[in-house]
Amino acid sequence: MRLTTKGRFAVTAMMDIAMIRGRHPVTLAAISQRQKISLSYLEQLFGKLRRRGLVDSVRGPGGGYRLAREMAQISVADIILAVDETLDSTQCGGSENCRDEDKCITHDLWANLNEHIFSYLGAVTLQQLIDEQKPGQNKVAPVHDMRETSQQPQRTVIAI
Repeated sequence: MRLTTKGRFAVTAMMDIAMIRGRHPVTLAAISQRQKISLSYLEQLFGKLRRRGLVDSVRGPGGGYRLAREMAQISVADIILAVDETLDSTQCGGSENCRDEDKCITHDLWANLNEHIFSYLGAVTLQQLIDEQKPGQNKVAPVHDMRETSQQPQRTVIAI
């Protein structure tokens, strides 16, 4: 399965807006700065999110984007599908022609995994993600992908 930056960044940007909790529209420039996502990339993503009815745009001074639905009505799967992201573990894109004209012997395994992943992401809403934030983490802060940082083992020093 491959989830590209398109899907991850779209979810991160939607979380950024959700954390404002509808107080005011959020500019893409502000999201770009906080989340370290290219402004032009966000513009592309938000065009798709707006067309799918997940965000509304507000023009003029103080304008920006806000959620078009309640947080509890927007799932992670909705966001990923809105930006044309595919979640597919099969080699054939689900067309069952993995081995020339036939499906491979593990096709059903990977197809079932796709269903489980999609079901899970469909059950997780922005509201749940916001509710799961740690206390004191209510402000909008950058979301970091742990794979992008070098994971160094922590050392414990015991003074004797």
